Amino acid sequence: MDLKSYFSEKTGLINRTLKELLPGEDEYPQTLHRAMHYSLFAGGKRIRPVLVLASAEAAGGEAADALNIACAFECIHTYSLIHDDLPAIDDDDLRRGRPTCHRAFGEAAAILAGDALLTAAFNMAARSGGRRKSAVAKCIVEMSKAAGSTGMIGGQMIDIESEGKDILFPVLEYIHIHKTGELILAAVRCGAVLGGAGKKELDALTRFGKSIGLAFQIADDILDVEGSTVEMGKNAGSDEKKGKATYPAAIGLDESRKRASELLEIALHSISGLDERADPLRDIARYIVERKR
Repeated sequence: MDLKSYFSEKTGLINRTLKELLPGEDEYPQTLHRAMHYSLFAGGKRIRPVLVLASAEAAGGEAADALNIACAFECIHTYSLIHDDLPAIDDDDLRRGRPTCHRAFGEAAAILAGDALLTAAFNMAARSGGRRKSAVAKCIVEMSKAAGSTGMIGGQMIDIESEGKDILFPVLEYIHIHKTGELILAAVRCGAVLGGAGKKELDALTRFGKSIGLAFQIADDILDVEGSTVEMGKNAGSDEKKGKATYPAAIGLDESRKRASELLEIALHSISGLDERADPLRDIARYIVERKR
């Protein structure tokens, strides 16, 4: 399978649908909508929404049935990046190769753009069509939990509170699983539900999602040490400067690479019982661990 072509096809579909579902850049109030579009269409990898579509297909469903939910995940992810970059949190100047939203539009507009994208996500999800409307409510529950105080936001809070401190390894794992892993897991599970997965398939895809969710953040930690600002589109080396709790800081680069590889093997083994329709998921898992940006 050609993963590059697969991503190109799916991201094109996701981007077109996002533009259909969101107010246009020139719709009043223009500053707000331009800030939303600026961050949402800044060239992100679209891993979370593509995982939704790939999981739906792996479960035997159609990508079209999961498209609105996929777009909702990208809105949640982008909102989280806008708010992460704010001076009160990570105070970053660069995201996806260009100035962060608050640098381009001001802090107030950035905060409101993030708020608006989060709200839009649930509007998109509630407007889902397709053959599996009964599954949409389950997905909204999954998304809201993964993005909330016991998921992504909870992980972000502990991440902030842990800066510059010596923390126990279970706290580090909590941060990574929650601030990054939970939303990725939810994307996989929502795709599976919308694709009509049975209990066996959903269990397998859940194990897959847990493994790649943690592997993704470990790979991010490694890239922050080894990657370049040009490759990553954001400032490299920022984790160490801020005293962030990371896997390389806790166990070293070699052990971090080993752990990411172990998680990849667990993920691939988890879906070994699925047929070739799960091949995109297998290739995405490899990409997550091996990527250079």
